[in-house]
Amino acid sequence: MDGTSAWPAMARLVRAEWTKFRSVRGWVWGSVVAALLILVFPATGLGGGPPEHLRPVPVGPDGEPVSAGYYFVHRALAGDGQITVAVSGLTSQRGADGGSVAPWAKAGLLISAGEQPGARYAAVMVTGGHGVRMQYDYLHDYAGPAVGVPPSAVRWLRLTRAGDRVTGESSVDGAQWSEVAAVQLQGLERTAEVGLFVACPARMEGLGSAVDAATASFGAPRLVGDWAAGEWSGEQRGADSASFAGLPREVSAGFAADGDGFTVTGGGDLAPATRNDLAVAATPGDLLFGTFPALIVIVVVATLTMTTEFRYRVIRSTFGVSPRRGRVLVVKAFVIGGVTFVTSLVAAVVAVPVWLRLVRGLGIFVFPAAPGALLRAEVGTAAVLAVTAVFALAVGGVLRRSATAVTVVVVATVLPHLLARVPFLPAGMARWLTEVTPAAGLAVQQTLVRYPQVDSVYTPANGYFPLSPAAGFGVLCAYAGVALALAVVLLRRRDA
Repeated sequence: MDGTSAWPAMARLVRAEWTKFRSVRGWVWGSVVAALLILVFPATGLGGGPPEHLRPVPVGPDGEPVSAGYYFVHRALAGDGQITVAVSGLTSQRGADGGSVAPWAKAGLLISAGEQPGARYAAVMVTGGHGVRMQYDYLHDYAGPAVGVPPSAVRWLRLTRAGDRVTGESSVDGAQWSEVAAVQLQGLERTAEVGLFVACPARMEGLGSAVDAATASFGAPRLVGDWAAGEWSGEQRGADSASFAGLPREVSAGFAADGDGFTVTGGGDLAPATRNDLAVAATPGDLLFGTFPALIVIVVVATLTMTTEFRYRVIRSTFGVSPRRGRVLVVKAFVIGGVTFVTSLVAAVVAVPVWLRLVRGLGIFVFPAAPGALLRAEVGTAAVLAVTAVFALAVGGVLRRSATAVTVVVVATVLPHLLARVPFLPAGMARWLTEVTPAAGLAVQQTLVRYPQVDSVYTPANGYFPLSPAAGFGVLCAYAGVALALAVVLLRRRDA
């Protein structure tokens, strides 16, 4: 048969399979129910809304949630100027018993646009385990020269303001200087607060975190420029915000004169907030949680479209009309995959904006996501359901028994991700389940960003997948492709 005559035959086969599908009410209603589950299931996770008196979530200059807690010893700088200081003896509370200093404990120089959490800033700092850094506006991080100096050694830091341009430099002797980075803080007021800061994020312990605090010794600050007269003042900032984990009970934030310098103790962090930092927050992926019950329904429907024909011997008539069994299976996959994709896409495209509006109306913070990321999550969800339907159809063709095939597909696709979302499951196991099983495909719903300068609990339970959306979807497609190829081979070798 040439290509010209093959297309009409294919079209007739598609029409026949579509007619067969829509003639079975249970299959049609199953597709409708799956779409409705995507639409309405998020309501089960609202839990009556956020608790009363919920602390506000700080939002950074780019609209992202941030951690904005630190101890700040400061004075006002009117216009351009410079501050230079020696930093020594950086320790953290949980390293005081001989353990290591918290890797992201920070001590250094900072210029701030204001005291409100989320205000613009730039800082050059010594860290507990990542050397000298220049960070600004929470998202941006630059590494200084690698000189292999421990946190306990003396490091010199310099911060220079020239208009909106802020330059951070470091030195090991206070004589030879290396630039760490120069950044632009657009809209910085002429008079800004500048001074010494200390921060220490909560330390990760297993699946949770424990509050920590850092202490650093500063030499006498050297000031150049138009600085306000008077004494230095200090306070712990961000303590009333949702992303501040707190301080250990035995530690009080503060500063004290140490000769001509200061000893400063503080907690918190200046960094992007992660899901683990916020007690009550949602992601766009949470609003598609109906994908899981929808998957079960789709698996049942897709499996039955294949196994029912074997059970009632209808498959013989199908092969009698179209003897090319591989083509029949491909067309079946096209029909069930197409129906699933269209119905799921409509449901996801409606569900995400509607639930975003409702959840935000309840006062629950939702992690922001770019329009492209939201569209990818919506289209990706429909694609995952469609490919899973093809996978279930193929497994049904291999096993030929409805209950067995449904069980196998649910165990392979739904169960791994539900287990991975259990908070107390070991992180390594959770990553494995969402890397090598078909559940990896649900990485398409990920909209959270993993930041290298923030240690956190980056697990599927918190909305962070080990694979990228494209890689995770590729894993699911590989399973479906292998199952479909095996089903074609077995269909050709077995009796109908």
